[in-house]
Amino acid sequence: MCVNWDKIDGLLPVIVQEESSNEVLMMAYMNEEALNLSLKTGFAHYFSRTKNRIWKKGEESGNIQIIRSALLDCDNDSLLIKVEQKGGVACHTGKKSCFFNEISLTSKTLTNTEFIKNEKYDIFDHLYHVALDRKLNCDTQNSYIAKLYSKGENAYLKKICEEAGEFCFALKDLSKFKKYKELGKESFGEHKVGDPSYDVIYEAADIFFHIVVALADFDLHPSRIIDELKRRDGISGIEEKNARDK
Repeated sequence: MCVNWDKIDGLLPVIVQEESSNEVLMMAYMNEEALNLSLKTGFAHYFSRTKNRIWKKGEESGNIQIIRSALLDCDNDSLLIKVEQKGGVACHTGKKSCFFNEISLTSKTLTNTEFIKNEKYDIFDHLYHVALDRKLNCDTQNSYIAKLYSKGENAYLKKICEEAGEFCFALKDLSKFKKYKELGKESFGEHKVGDPSYDVIYEAADIFFHIVVALADFDLHPSRIIDELKRRDGISGIEEKNARDK
């Protein structure tokens, strides 16, 4: 077997088909290590471009894929595998197949509803894919995200700084409110009168929103932040900082 790894920077596109029904379940990528693991173990392993690591299908959900056959195409640069899909679900949204968003042949562009229909998406995953859509379909008249992208990276970077400052001021207001609310000399709560704690959440949401927009511009999925926090779990903050200093 001779795979052409040079076509897509060391990655092999993989179409996954259910053996019993021939239904196309998903499309993913393998690097050489993932392919070797898949062939050696008989269980589908893929390479995540967003998380930058190999993952075994079903490692969290239990919906593993047992490989029944594997076929390279004529150019040796894409792969078709037929699998036994355990759990009956291949898509992380809970759908059997990842291909469920039908595009009308008469429509010119995807709306947000057409682009992401399933409410089971994690909100950060949802925002990430919305940002990718806005980056590709730059309707600056109707999309705030598209407008940010059209102005260049400084536009959303300035917004992150701005929202971080407003988050800090909201925390200061909440601190003053807790200490001196009985004096009644100041009013607190810009977004909900008398509830400065909501301002903190509101401004924090603005930060996260613009961070996801920034990450999407560089095709970095926000789940990589979660992975990094998980990596640090159980490590002393002082120990981790000392390791960075070295």
